[in-house]
Amino acid sequence: MSFFRTSMQYILKYLEEVGEMSAFAGRFFRELFRRPFESRELLRQCYNMGNKSLLLVGVTGFIIGLVFTLQSRPKMLDLGASAWIPSMVSISIVREIGPIITALICAGRIGSGIGAELGSMRVTEQIDAMEVSGTNPFKYLVVTRILATTLMIPLLVVMSDAIALFGSFLVENTKGDVSFRYFFDEVFLSLDFVDLIPSTLKTFFFGFAIGLVGCYRGYYCKHGTAGVGVAANTAVVETSMLLFVLDFIAVMVTDIFY
Repeated sequence: MSFFRTSMQYILKYLEEVGEMSAFAGRFFRELFRRPFESRELLRQCYNMGNKSLLLVGVTGFIIGLVFTLQSRPKMLDLGASAWIPSMVSISIVREIGPIITALICAGRIGSGIGAELGSMRVTEQIDAMEVSGTNPFKYLVVTRILATTLMIPLLVVMSDAIALFGSFLVENTKGDVSFRYFFDEVFLSLDFVDLIPSTLKTFFFGFAIGLVGCYRGYYCKHGTAGVGVAANTAVVETSMLLFVLDFIAVMVTDIFY
Protein backbone atom coordinates (compact mmCIF):
# COMPACT_ATOMS: atom_id res chain seq x y z
CA MET A 1 0.00 0.00 0.00
CA SER A 2 2.81 2.41 0.80
CA PHE A 3 4.39 1.78 -2.61
CA PHE A 4 1.05 2.38 -4.31
CA ARG A 5 0.46 5.57 -2.30
CA THR A 6 3.96 6.85 -3.09
CA SER A 7 3.51 6.10 -6.79
CA MET A 8 0.19 7.92 -6.87
CA GLN A 9 1.77 10.93 -5.17
CA TYR A 10 4.51 11.08 -7.82
CA ILE A 11 1.96 10.73 -10.61
CA LEU A 12 -0.28 13.45 -9.18
CA LYS A 13 2.70 15.74 -8.67
CA TYR A 14 3.82 15.12 -12.25
CA LEU A 15 0.33 15.85 -13.62
CA GLU A 16 0.15 19.00 -11.50
CA GLU A 17 3.46 20.25 -12.94
CA VAL A 18 2.29 19.45 -16.46
CA GLY A 19 -0.84 21.50 -15.85
CA GLU A 20 1.14 24.41 -14.40
CA MET A 21 3.57 24.37 -17.32
CA SER A 22 0.67 24.27 -19.79
CA ALA A 23 -0.84 27.31 -18.07
CA PHE A 24 2.59 28.97 -18.24
CA ALA A 25 2.72 28.30 -22.00
CA GLY A 26 -0.82 29.65 -22.40
CA ARG A 27 0.18 32.83 -20.62
CA PHE A 28 3.14 33.15 -22.99
CA PHE A 29 0.86 33.10 -26.05
CA ARG A 30 -1.51 35.61 -24.46
CA GLU A 31 1.30 38.02 -23.61
CA LEU A 32 3.03 37.52 -26.96
CA PHE A 33 0.53 39.63 -28.90
CA ARG A 34 -0.01 42.34 -26.28
CA ARG A 35 1.75 45.69 -26.19
CA PRO A 36 4.38 46.78 -25.41
CA PHE A 37 6.57 44.63 -27.63
CA GLU A 38 10.01 44.32 -26.06
CA SER A 39 11.83 44.23 -29.41
CA ARG A 40 15.13 45.58 -28.07
CA GLU A 41 15.29 42.95 -25.32
CA LEU A 42 14.31 40.28 -27.85
CA LEU A 43 17.18 41.25 -30.15
CA ARG A 44 19.58 41.28 -27.19
CA GLN A 45 18.50 37.79 -26.16
CA CYS A 46 18.78 36.51 -29.74
CA TYR A 47 22.29 37.89 -30.00
CA ASN A 48 23.38 36.47 -26.65
CA MET A 49 21.93 33.03 -27.26
CA GLY A 50 23.13 32.77 -30.83
CA ASN A 51 26.54 34.41 -30.51
CA LYS A 52 27.54 32.67 -27.30
CA SER A 53 26.48 29.27 -28.64
CA LEU A 54 28.15 29.52 -32.05
CA LEU A 55 31.51 28.07 -31.03
CA LEU A 56 30.04 25.19 -29.02
CA VAL A 57 27.52 24.28 -31.71
CA GLY A 58 30.11 24.59 -34.48
CA VAL A 59 32.66 22.36 -32.73
CA THR A 60 29.96 19.82 -31.90
CA GLY A 61 28.73 19.72 -35.49
CA PHE A 62 32.26 19.35 -36.84
CA ILE A 63 32.99 16.42 -34.51
CA ILE A 64 29.67 14.79 -35.42
CA GLY A 65 30.57 14.88 -39.10
CA LEU A 66 34.06 13.52 -38.49
CA VAL A 67 33.09 10.72 -36.12
CA PHE A 68 29.98 9.60 -37.99
CA THR A 69 31.87 9.32 -41.28
CA LEU A 70 34.87 7.59 -39.70
CA GLN A 71 32.61 5.05 -37.99
CA SER A 72 30.41 4.29 -41.01
CA ARG A 73 33.10 4.34 -43.73
CA PRO A 74 34.69 0.91 -43.07
CA LYS A 75 31.33 -0.88 -43.21
CA MET A 76 30.32 0.96 -46.38
CA LEU A 77 33.63 -0.04 -47.97
CA ASP A 78 33.03 -3.68 -47.03
CA LEU A 79 29.66 -3.50 -48.76
CA GLY A 80 31.17 -1.85 -51.83
CA ALA A 81 29.02 1.22 -51.31
CA SER A 82 31.62 3.90 -50.73
CA ALA A 83 29.94 6.11 -53.34
CA TRP A 84 26.87 6.25 -51.12
CA ILE A 85 28.70 7.71 -48.12
CA PRO A 86 27.91 11.38 -48.90
CA SER A 87 24.23 10.58 -49.41
CA MET A 88 23.98 8.43 -46.29
CA VAL A 89 25.79 10.92 -44.09
CA SER A 90 23.84 13.94 -45.35
CA ILE A 91 20.43 12.31 -44.89
CA SER A 92 21.32 11.04 -41.41
CA ILE A 93 22.70 14.38 -40.23
CA VAL A 94 20.01 16.61 -41.73
CA ARG A 95 17.05 14.44 -40.77
CA GLU A 96 17.97 13.40 -37.25
CA ILE A 97 21.48 13.61 -35.83
CA GLY A 98 22.08 17.32 -36.39
CA PRO A 99 18.78 18.64 -34.99
CA ILE A 100 18.58 16.48 -31.86
CA ILE A 101 22.26 16.72 -30.87
CA THR A 102 22.33 20.48 -31.40
CA ALA A 103 19.10 20.88 -29.43
CA LEU A 104 20.52 18.83 -26.55
CA ILE A 105 23.69 20.94 -26.54
CA CYS A 106 21.58 24.11 -26.48
CA ALA A 107 19.41 22.67 -23.71
CA GLY A 108 22.51 22.34 -21.56
CA ARG A 109 23.97 25.68 -22.59
CA ILE A 110 20.91 27.93 -22.97
CA GLY A 111 18.25 26.17 -20.88
CA SER A 112 20.39 25.99 -17.76
CA GLY A 113 21.47 29.61 -18.24
CA ILE A 114 17.87 30.82 -18.44
CA GLY A 115 16.88 28.78 -15.38
CA ALA A 116 19.82 30.08 -13.33
CA GLU A 117 19.37 33.71 -14.46
CA LEU A 118 15.63 33.92 -13.77
CA GLY A 119 16.03 31.84 -10.62
CA SER A 120 18.59 34.24 -9.19
CA MET A 121 16.32 37.16 -10.07
CA ARG A 122 13.44 35.48 -8.28
CA VAL A 123 15.30 34.66 -5.05
CA THR A 124 16.85 38.15 -4.90
CA GLU A 125 13.35 39.64 -5.36
CA GLN A 126 14.22 41.47 -8.57
CA ILE A 127 11.12 40.07 -10.27
CA ASP A 128 8.96 41.20 -7.35
CA ALA A 129 10.51 44.67 -7.62
CA MET A 130 9.61 44.82 -11.32
CA GLU A 131 6.00 43.93 -10.52
CA VAL A 132 5.81 46.64 -7.83
CA SER A 133 7.26 49.25 -10.18
CA GLY A 134 4.53 48.59 -12.75
CA THR A 135 6.69 46.65 -15.23
CA ASN A 136 5.40 43.36 -16.61
CA PRO A 137 8.26 40.96 -15.75
CA PHE A 138 6.66 38.07 -17.62
CA LYS A 139 6.57 40.06 -20.83
CA TYR A 140 10.11 41.39 -20.43
CA LEU A 141 11.84 38.28 -19.06
CA VAL A 142 9.88 35.26 -20.22
CA VAL A 143 8.30 36.15 -23.56
CA THR A 144 11.53 37.53 -25.00
CA ARG A 145 13.58 34.50 -23.95
CA ILE A 146 11.14 31.88 -25.21
CA LEU A 147 10.74 33.71 -28.51
CA ALA A 148 14.52 34.09 -28.83
CA THR A 149 15.15 30.36 -28.33
CA THR A 150 12.36 29.53 -30.78
CA LEU A 151 14.00 31.69 -33.44
CA MET A 152 17.67 30.93 -32.77
CA ILE A 153 17.70 27.15 -32.35
CA PRO A 154 16.74 26.52 -36.02
CA LEU A 155 19.55 28.82 -37.17
CA LEU A 156 22.05 27.05 -34.93
CA VAL A 157 20.88 23.67 -36.23
CA VAL A 158 21.33 24.76 -39.86
CA MET A 159 24.83 25.98 -39.08
CA SER A 160 25.65 22.77 -37.20
CA ASP A 161 24.42 20.63 -40.11
CA ALA A 162 26.55 22.59 -42.59
CA ILE A 163 29.69 22.27 -40.45
CA ALA A 164 29.00 18.57 -39.85
CA LEU A 165 28.80 17.97 -43.60
CA PHE A 166 32.04 19.85 -44.07
CA GLY A 167 33.68 17.66 -41.42
CA SER A 168 32.41 14.59 -43.26
CA PHE A 169 33.85 15.93 -46.49
CA LEU A 170 37.28 16.33 -44.88
CA VAL A 171 37.27 12.67 -43.91
CA GLU A 172 36.23 11.59 -47.40
CA ASN A 173 38.75 13.91 -49.01
CA THR A 174 41.55 12.62 -46.80
CA LYS A 175 40.79 8.91 -46.95
CA GLY A 176 39.02 8.58 -50.29
CA ASP A 177 40.41 11.52 -52.29
CA VAL A 178 36.86 12.76 -52.92
CA SER A 179 36.62 16.26 -54.38
CA PHE A 180 34.60 19.04 -52.79
CA ARG A 181 32.30 19.37 -55.80
CA TYR A 182 31.60 15.64 -56.08
CA PHE A 183 30.86 15.29 -52.37
CA PHE A 184 28.39 18.15 -52.18
CA ASP A 185 26.80 17.29 -55.53
CA GLU A 186 25.94 13.92 -54.01
CA VAL A 187 24.74 15.60 -50.82
CA PHE A 188 22.32 17.93 -52.62
CA LEU A 189 21.12 15.23 -55.00
CA SER A 190 20.21 12.97 -52.08
CA LEU A 191 18.33 15.63 -50.09
CA ASP A 192 14.75 16.54 -50.88
CA PHE A 193 12.21 18.94 -49.44
CA VAL A 194 10.68 16.07 -47.52
CA ASP A 195 14.03 15.81 -45.70
CA LEU A 196 14.57 19.52 -45.11
CA ILE A 197 11.13 20.84 -44.19
CA PRO A 198 10.17 18.42 -41.35
CA SER A 199 13.68 18.49 -39.85
CA THR A 200 13.64 22.29 -39.89
CA LEU A 201 10.09 22.68 -38.56
CA LYS A 202 10.71 20.47 -35.55
CA THR A 203 13.66 22.63 -34.48
CA PHE A 204 11.22 25.48 -33.81
CA PHE A 205 9.43 23.20 -31.34
CA PHE A 206 12.80 22.23 -29.85
CA GLY A 207 13.63 25.90 -29.32
CA PHE A 208 10.23 26.60 -27.80
CA ALA A 209 10.63 23.69 -25.39
CA ILE A 210 14.09 24.84 -24.31
CA GLY A 211 12.88 28.36 -23.59
CA LEU A 212 9.63 27.28 -21.97
CA VAL A 213 11.10 24.82 -19.48
CA GLY A 214 14.06 27.05 -18.62
CA CYS A 215 11.84 30.08 -18.01
CA TYR A 216 9.26 28.08 -16.06
CA ARG A 217 11.83 26.60 -13.70
CA GLY A 218 13.61 29.89 -13.18
CA TYR A 219 10.50 32.07 -12.89
CA TYR A 220 9.02 29.90 -10.12
CA CYS A 221 12.31 29.14 -8.37
CA LYS A 222 12.03 28.55 -4.60
CA HIS A 223 14.16 27.76 -1.55
CA GLY A 224 16.68 30.57 -1.84
CA THR A 225 20.05 30.32 -3.54
CA ALA A 226 20.05 26.52 -3.35
CA GLY A 227 16.95 26.56 -5.50
CA VAL A 228 18.81 28.35 -8.29
CA GLY A 229 21.04 25.33 -8.87
CA VAL A 230 18.04 23.02 -8.65
CA ALA A 231 16.17 25.14 -11.19
CA ALA A 232 19.10 25.07 -13.63
CA ASN A 233 19.64 21.31 -13.30
CA THR A 234 15.94 20.50 -13.49
CA ALA A 235 15.57 22.67 -16.59
CA VAL A 236 18.28 20.68 -18.40
CA VAL A 237 16.91 17.26 -17.40
CA GLU A 238 13.29 18.04 -18.20
CA THR A 239 14.16 19.78 -21.45
CA SER A 240 16.28 16.82 -22.60
CA MET A 241 13.44 14.38 -21.93
CA LEU A 242 10.94 16.68 -23.65
CA LEU A 243 13.20 16.98 -26.69
CA PHE A 244 13.26 13.20 -27.12
CA VAL A 245 9.46 13.06 -26.84
CA LEU A 246 9.04 15.86 -29.39
CA ASP A 247 11.53 14.20 -31.72
CA PHE A 248 9.67 10.90 -31.50
CA ILE A 249 6.37 12.63 -32.29
CA ALA A 250 7.97 14.49 -35.21
CA VAL A 251 9.39 11.25 -36.63
CA MET A 252 6.02 9.51 -36.32
CA VAL A 253 4.22 12.37 -38.06
CA THR A 254 6.87 12.66 -40.77
CA ASP A 255 6.75 8.91 -41.41
CA ILE A 256 3.16 9.31 -42.60
CA PHE A 257 4.34 11.40 -45.57
CA TYR A 258 7.23 9.13 -46.62
